[in-house]
Amino acid sequence: MPGDRDESAATAESGDRDETGDRDESVATAQSGHAGDRSASESGHAADRNASQSGHAADRNAPQATARPADAAREALRAARREAVRAEAEAAGARRGRRAQARPVGSARPGAESRTTARVQAAHDMRQFLANAFRMPSVADAADTPEAVDDTGRDTTVGETDRSEPRPPAPAPPQVPATMATPHRDTVLRRTFAALPPRPDSPEDRGFAETWWGNAWVDALEQGALDVKRLVRGRGYADQGHVDAITVTPGQVLAYVRGSRPRPYRVQVRLRTLEDADWEQFLDAAADRPGHIAALLDKELPQSLADCGVPLLPGPRDLAPQCSCPDSGHPCKHAAALCYQTARLLDADPFVLLLLRGRGEKGLLDALSRRSAARAARAAQEGAPRSLPGVRAADALAPRRLPPLPSPLPVPPHPEQPPVYPAAPGGPDPFALDQLATDAAARAHALLATGRDPVGELTLWQDAVRLAAARPGSGLTATTRSLYATLAAATDRTPADLARAVAAWRQGGPEGLAVLEEPWDPPAGRFDRARPLLLAADLPAFRPWRNRLTHPGGHVQLRLGRDGLWYAYESEPGQDDWWPRGTPDLDPVGALTGLGTPDDL
Repeated sequence: MPGDRDESAATAESGDRDETGDRDESVATAQSGHAGDRSASESGHAADRNASQSGHAADRNAPQATARPADAAREALRAARREAVRAEAEAAGARRGRRAQARPVGSARPGAESRTTARVQAAHDMRQFLANAFRMPSVADAADTPEAVDDTGRDTTVGETDRSEPRPPAPAPPQVPATMATPHRDTVLRRTFAALPPRPDSPEDRGFAETWWGNAWVDALEQGALDVKRLVRGRGYADQGHVDAITVTPGQVLAYVRGSRPRPYRVQVRLRTLEDADWEQFLDAAADRPGHIAALLDKELPQSLADCGVPLLPGPRDLAPQCSCPDSGHPCKHAAALCYQTARLLDADPFVLLLLRGRGEKGLLDALSRRSAARAARAAQEGAPRSLPGVRAADALAPRRLPPLPSPLPVPPHPEQPPVYPAAPGGPDPFALDQLATDAAARAHALLATGRDPVGELTLWQDAVRLAAARPGSGLTATTRSLYATLAAATDRTPADLARAVAAWRQGGPEGLAVLEEPWDPPAGRFDRARPLLLAADLPAFRPWRNRLTHPGGHVQLRLGRDGLWYAYESEPGQDDWWPRGTPDLDPVGALTGLGTPDDL
């Protein structure tokens, strides 16, 4: 075939040229012929040859570890150009040799068909070579083709040429520093806070922050969020300590947040700064009350200062988060984590909020000091006291007789009535309030008239009995039952015990209550003379027991008090349920007159 004859002729002319060299020569010849003008190509290749040789020498000296994709592409183009120049030079020499030889008359033009086939193949190989030259190498390519790398680490298969070209190494994983903070750049208006440690597990229903202004920041975040699930994940990031050091500047909070990728995301939250008029209003409100300045120095933010008309705390739409992650949520979980950690910073130092609004701590304290000093000086000038006449120290310390005290005013004849207290739904009982006020007025009147309080020496139980006995009216009404239940519960007694004690108090006051509750052994004399007096009044013989004389029927009883008075009691026969009755009397028969006639007894 014509192609075989041309290949044999080329083999004979080139001598001991191997098969690989012939194929490279034909590829380069076809590429130069496809370019167009052969003479223009020969004139331009000389300069390219020198440039390519110098560039190739520099590339050989460069280490392979620093190769980049652009360098690999340029090296591939240079290699292709060098091969084309060399093939063109060898083809020109071969043509001159063939012209010197005689050709048979009438034979066809040699190599025409082979050059066309070689040109097509060369174009295909060059396109394939350039496509592979611009492709980024990967670890999978190196693992799949181990035979393409020789012992020196150079690729031997690129472009199917006899010259090895360096292949860029696989990109190494990014080296992430321990922290992205730059505290050395801090100024008055730039503060960097170290990464906060992880928080222990806390219940979801408890607030994230510990102060009211920190919780107000969290409320602004949560009310302006569009996705609650992102907030939950962001709070988890904050609790786990994924937020790096936080940098606070006027109008911005910046931090790097670790997510699912090795390199952290850059997150910033913007907040509008205050105008100068707002700051003037804030400084005036803080200087008006010294307590505000003291609270700020103690790292606290008074709520009255935050409500001075200046929007210190953000609203639901005031926080503007931005994150370098591909998530388009508002906010994403990384921005939510930064906002939650910022709330912890606000808990520790409210000046962080003031810095976000545009003023640093030092500038604010200096302005407050100047404003407070000016106000104090102005107040001293306006309210300076007038000079007073002086007094000699000897005169002031000299002994002197004090004038007598004025005589006291006359004691009112009786305590005044207290005002009427209206009833209110859910409020205290107006009758109980009226009773307490009346009792207090009576005690005050007695103290003013006699110099002593008769109630001050009573026990809790005695005072409760006194208050219940002072209740106007008789019988156990609904109001009385409520009062008795309250007083009995306060003294650990039952309402029945309190009712019996009230009857004894009404009978004889504190002595009557003592007769009810304290039996005692009276001395001989009056107690012994009581039985003959009762017999003389046609009454049966009463049975004695300590200070008590009991009727044989078991329904009447006389008790002798320490004040020498006899107190009458009644009970159901056989019940031993004694209740005070009648009026105390020095005569035992007179104490029984209120209970009926002797025949009834």
